[in-house]
Amino acid sequence: MTTDSQPKASRAGRDLPAAIGVGLALGVMLIGVLAYVPRVWFAIVAVALAVATYEVAKRLREGGQQVALIPLLIGGQAIIWSTWPWGPTGALVAFAATALVILVWKLFAQGLSAAPQEFTRDAALSLLVLTWIPLMGVFAVDMVQQGVGDDPDGGRYRVFTFLIVLICSDVGGYTAGVLFGKHPMVPAISPKKSWEGLGGSLLFSTIAAVCCAHWLLHTHWWVGLVLGPVLVIVGTCGDLIESQVKRDLGIKDMGTLLPGHGGLMDRLDSLLPGAFVTWAILTALM
Repeated sequence: MTTDSQPKASRAGRDLPAAIGVGLALGVMLIGVLAYVPRVWFAIVAVALAVATYEVAKRLREGGQQVALIPLLIGGQAIIWSTWPWGPTGALVAFAATALVILVWKLFAQGLSAAPQEFTRDAALSLLVLTWIPLMGVFAVDMVQQGVGDDPDGGRYRVFTFLIVLICSDVGGYTAGVLFGKHPMVPAISPKKSWEGLGGSLLFSTIAAVCCAHWLLHTHWWVGLVLGPVLVIVGTCGDLIESQVKRDLGIKDMGTLLPGHGGLMDRLDSLLPGAFVTWAILTALM
């Protein structure tokens, strides 16, 4: 029985007032950073990815999977910061170097005289985390270095577009799901997701993407017709992937850092693959 002292969850399963408050605070901070000091975006993403990596690694370790936490944290930072001077090439080199370090780290985790335990499982999971979080996240920081038209600092508008479209996807999906959601989309993985919610996400995000393409990126409006739906599909898949990982681990959230949201990784699940897709589409079409 819910008492007056307990926060009431919305139909989407969130403490809605807390979720809105945290979301607004994060949004205002990111707008200020991107508008006035876009290079600080590197530091924000680096910290966020380190926290998310720690959350996921901690949960895996609680489940008995001994992922290589130290190489993941150090290598993740190397991947992000290598992008500043060397772009995606620097990130790729740092990723490959970190992957090699992880394999050697797990090989000798028990010392030189002992055979490693569960080497294949733990090394594979460590490489999964490395790919899932810092490698995907690197595209979010590389976007801020790209120009838009004659504006060499216009990369901030690419990041704005990426964030705006995914926020509108969340808003559209939540609104349509609460008002009209009757048909579960993938009940075995995420019971609260509905086909009606997906339709709302597609509508809101496509409109937002077309507007951003025209007014922020000063490119062809039809770029938004490509970007919006693809971001929704990829973002939804990212959310489902994290949901399945949490089901495998028997947990509700990756952490408790953000009231109403869970852990930081619970907010990055759709943003990480979305960053890669946005980078790829805008690089190809602009």
